[in-house]
Amino acid sequence: MGIFGRKNDETTAAGTTADTAALTGDYTIDPAHTTLGFVARHAMVTNVKGSFQEFEGTLHLDGADPSKSTASLDIKMDSITTGSPDRDGHLKSADFFKIDEFPTMTFRSTEAKALGGEDYRITGDLTILGVTRPVTIDLEFNGAAKDPFGNERVGFEGKAEIKRSDWGVTWNAALETGGVLVSDKIKLNFDISAIKNA
Repeated sequence: MGIFGRKNDETTAAGTTADTAALTGDYTIDPAHTTLGFVARHAMVTNVKGSFQEFEGTLHLDGADPSKSTASLDIKMDSITTGSPDRDGHLKSADFFKIDEFPTMTFRSTEAKALGGEDYRITGDLTILGVTRPVTIDLEFNGAAKDPFGNERVGFEGKAEIKRSDWGVTWNAALETGGVLVSDKIKLNFDISAIKNA
């Protein structure tokens, strides 16, 4: 059944279930119950985890044709946090994200694919430092539910890997023992809750 509804025995002539039809629509990402995180290798020996605290986004789910589903996300770069104020300040500086000049990172989907079961893949344009490049995100549908306040919610987990240098984020420092202070490869992790628009 996959991303747009759980398996049941009601199937329409078009081959989609009643659950699918119910979930089709426009959604707003709920920042209070969503995590947009990242992981970078530090000093070649450990991982530093961070996230963005301020963002807004929308989803359009098409149960009849998942390829017509879309996603849009705008992230405030000033909201980056890694648990260290000094490190956060460095990330906001001209060495990394230049937030005074480029305050927002954006994602706009260009393609969605059903991979089978609960697994999907979404490709889109990620813009950082004014540079736009494609990125592919693997998604797993976690389910749908109505919360105690009457909101219809859907949940997703996603992951992707990028090279920050592809977007011009190239600052680094060499280590005496070889290697560099910050990895070029960055792992992106998403845990998304979205509310269906009334």
